[in-house]
Amino acid sequence: MTDTSIPTTVAPQVLLINHFKTLKLPTFAREYEKVGLECVREDVDYARYLLRLCELECIDRERRNTERRIRQAKFPVIKSLDTFDFAAIPGLNKSLVLELMRCEWIDKSENIIALGPSGVGKTHIALALGLAACQKGMSVLFTTAAALVHELMEARDEKRLRTLQKQLTNVKLTIIDELGYVPFTAIGSELLFEVFSRRYEHGSTFSHIEFTI
Repeated sequence: MTDTSIPTTVAPQVLLINHFKTLKLPTFAREYEKVGLECVREDVDYARYLLRLCELECIDRERRNTERRIRQAKFPVIKSLDTFDFAAIPGLNKSLVLELMRCEWIDKSENIIALGPSGVGKTHIALALGLAACQKGMSVLFTTAAALVHELMEARDEKRLRTLQKQLTNVKLTIIDELGYVPFTAIGSELLFEVFSRRYEHGSTFSHIEFTI
């Protein structure tokens, strides 16, 4: 008969930390003693003690997940709407931008095309929308049109185009910056069009097109 009892020589704190690691509960491991002491001082029962730990774990897990989504989005810089100067662009519909920040259009798999000359904040808004989507639990990819076409052409040459196309289709929000800024070959244009076509009704795409006035 196998003895499954806990060795008396092993401190319970060590076993707890090992179990927390196995269960992937790093916040439990980091906070259980501190929260336990607080609950003793406040005469909090076991259920509320566990509830506090679970709440901390959920908050920390969501923070880590958001950070992971932001890394995977490949933003060139992180920008929020808090630093956007609406006063500098009086013709911009501020209420519409604020509405878009709620990301309901992404849930509906709708698309946005931003038109305007260089320097009016299109990229800043695109980055802010992407950040908001990451914070709401959505997968995001930021790329320029030129970089995307280059990646598609490379994948085509290396016989992995279908895999890349599937990855691009599964992203909830794809932001394609500088669309129309650089001319493409016929093959490049066709591959880019296929990305838009495959994403139709599967995800949202934010594209920005510059023109000279």
